[in-house]
Amino acid sequence: DPQQLELATSGKRKLRRFIVIDEVVDELYGSKVREYFEENNVQHKILALPTTEETKSMDLVLNILQEVQNFSIDRRTEPIIAIGGGVCLDIVGLAASLYRRRTPYIRVPTTLLSYVDASVGAKNGVNFLQCKNKLGGYTPPVASFLDRSFIQSIPRRHISNGLGEILKMALMKHKGLFDLLKSHGKYLLDTKFQSYSGSADHRDAALQTTRIAIETMLEELAPNLWEDDLDRLVDFGHLISPELEMRVLPSLMHGEAVNIDMAFMTYVAHARGLITTEEKEQIIQCMRGLELPVWHGGCSWPLIKRALMERLKHSGGQPRMPLPTGLGVAEIFNDTSEETLARAYKLWVRD
Repeated sequence: DPQQLELATSGKRKLRRFIVIDEVVDELYGSKVREYFEENNVQHKILALPTTEETKSMDLVLNILQEVQNFSIDRRTEPIIAIGGGVCLDIVGLAASLYRRRTPYIRVPTTLLSYVDASVGAKNGVNFLQCKNKLGGYTPPVASFLDRSFIQSIPRRHISNGLGEILKMALMKHKGLFDLLKSHGKYLLDTKFQSYSGSADHRDAALQTTRIAIETMLEELAPNLWEDDLDRLVDFGHLISPELEMRVLPSLMHGEAVNIDMAFMTYVAHARGLITTEEKEQIIQCMRGLELPVWHGGCSWPLIKRALMERLKHSGGQPRMPLPTGLGVAEIFNDTSEETLARAYKLWVRD
């Protein structure tokens, strides 16, 4: 709106911003964030919160909304800014969608996982009754600001965690991305996705990898933003992992749980004859190279059966199981027998 833009930039009204930042990110970057708003003469309120899978609840959403109400924002011209990992972005997105029915918000992801996953799409939510993201909605941000320099301060395990979601897109949609991860996985872990001009042999693998991961994610999400079509390749790795992740909290991170799910489903694809033994081994070796877990004791046969039953409830009575049919290509299947699943599970546990 030109009038709103003129009002915002004319100096007639002081710019105001409400920022929610993860408390760990605040310790690392909070002073820079405050300095930025002060230098630009922006009146601001920064709320630092513990945003973890265990605190991802409506209580935290209501805490944020209480502070938003106290600060008092214009719901059309003063977006709420979320700076943090995926949990932070999810919680703030839900809070913004509820405040006066919809307040604009901006995502600033600070972990690799949120950079390639939570920054894209419209979903937000919180955990409820020990179920992952049981409450939520679809409210896209007005913008996502992507800055890989945040990633340099996160632990190596968090880099690996993010690589799990990147590998998901590689296996489903992009053989070239899979090859990048195979060739440059260790380098990306070692350099924490930073770009160095002196590494000509790696041709800025960090930029290529993140760009392809985000572009393939957008290709899948954009035509189906509200999930009207429940056949979604991006659900690969997300059939069993929600149950596993919540059951073993906090021992597995999201991308790790997703990878364990993907490892099992790779065995299912092999048991169905969709991929060769060599392709299965390539996938598992790539996962190991990215320092991702390929099995977990908590992923028992009863848990898998329970998770797939839950899947049927929430996907129109069909399992809608995305499976690789090669490297970088996939299809969705509704006819995988329990006998095939059990055979795959035995081989997976044996290996």
